[in-house]
Parts: sequence; structure tokens; C-alpha cells
Amino acid sequence: MTALFDLTGKTALVTGSARGLGYAYAEGLAAEGAHVILNDIRDTLLTESVDKLRAKGYTAYGVAFDVTKEDAIENAFNQLDEQNIHVDILINNAGIQYRKPMVELELENWQKVIDTNLTSAFLVSRAAAKRMIARNTGGKIINIGSLTSQAARPTVAPYTAAKGGIKMLTCSMAAEWAQFNIQSNAIGPGYILTDMNTALIEDEKFDNWVKSSNPSQRWGRPEELIGTAVFLSSKASDYINGQIIYVDGGWLSVL
Repeated sequence: MTALFDLTGKTALVTGSARGLGYAYAEGLAAEGAHVILNDIRDTLLTESVDKLRAKGYTAYGVAFDVTKEDAIENAFNQLDEQNIHVDILINNAGIQYRKPMVELELENWQKVIDTNLTSAFLVSRAAAKRMIARNTGGKIINIGSLTSQAARPTVAPYTAAKGGIKMLTCSMAAEWAQFNIQSNAIGPGYILTDMNTALIEDEKFDNWVKSSNPSQRWGRPEELIGTAVFLSSKASDYINGQIIYVDGGWLSVL
């Protein structure tokens, strides 16, 4: 561990982190010294994940709230305030996917994806930033974008719209909050071996397309996102603001 990347004394909240990439981000930050707050709406899974991190010697908490519900978010932050737990680093990881051609897409499912993947990042960041500004301590906000922050593919219009919105929401956060020493940036993962992508991984045609269209000729692994998350959470990124870093094996470079 070097001083630039040392997160000792910092507290990080990662939304949607009881499993998958969110859990990987949380564990990666904990390994660099951060106290981590896991979030999910599933209490049992959340408790199990917190216990796993504690068993490894990390300081971890769990807060169960729905990232699409404004009142639930404010209540969760108020509870953290009462416990004197202050969020220094926020990773807006919670997200869902829904695949359907646009001409068949129901408004309800469009809205659900937008609310979970985009509006939640605004709501949770607003709650965190208000407190960072009031404490005059600065902070780090990391939004999770996607390849679809930059490029579209068929059948994922709401996800693409949400992740494109994440890119510009990140810029807006930088425009307003940089003056308070809050750095707001984003990570754009490529095709990663996750539970959300199981159906695609098992689809031989799609699997071959991912490997043949990517210069790295393979899927990414969850742990390959941790370095970027640690970097954007640390002092090493103190003058980086409003950017999105794609971790995609070079996929966007050759489109």
C-alpha cells in the first residue's frame, strides 16, 4: 500500500453491493484500509456479505434501503449521521438490465431501469454531497457507467439511455461540486463475467462476438475493475473530475 492509494480512515458506501461487482468494489476498497458500508434491499444477503468481509478482518456495515426511494435514502443517511458514520466515498453501483426491442418496450420497464440506474445515482449522491459540503471535508463520488455510456446496442434502450445519462450526470456533479473538493468521476465497465451477464456468457454466439470484437479477445473479470475504483477513491485522483474511465479491454478503441 502506498500513501497515494491508502484509504485508511475513509468510509465508503457502495450501493447494490451485497453481491457481484458492488461487493468486489467494496472488498477492494476495504483491502486498502477503508471502512465499507454495503447496501442492498435483501436483508439476509446483506448480512451474509457484511459477515464475510468482517471475517476477513475488514470493518464493514450494512444499510438496507431502496436506492430509488427518496425517503428511504434520506432515512438511511440520517441513521448513519446518528451513528457518527460519515460517507467520504460513494460508489453508485446499483443497477438492473431489461432486454426488449423498443417497439415492444413497456413504459413501466423503461422507467424502472431509468430509476434504478440513473435517478438513484442522483438521489444518493445528493444526500452524500450535502453532508460532504456541510462537513467541509470533500469527498469522492464514483458513478458506474458502461460501454453503453458511449455506444448503443439493440434491445437495451433504457439501459443505454440511463448509462449515457450517468456520463453527463457525472459532468454535472463536477461542475457544481468541484469547488467543494468533491471529485465526481465514473467507471465504464466493458463486458464483465458477472451474474447479470450469465445469459450472454452462456450464449455461444454472443460469447464469440465479445471475444472476437475485443482486442483483448476475452471477457473482463470483476477484480480488474478494483484498481480503477481504488484510484478514483484515493488522493491519486484529486485533480480528476467529471471523467469516465472505460475498463473494457480496448473494445471502444476499435469500433
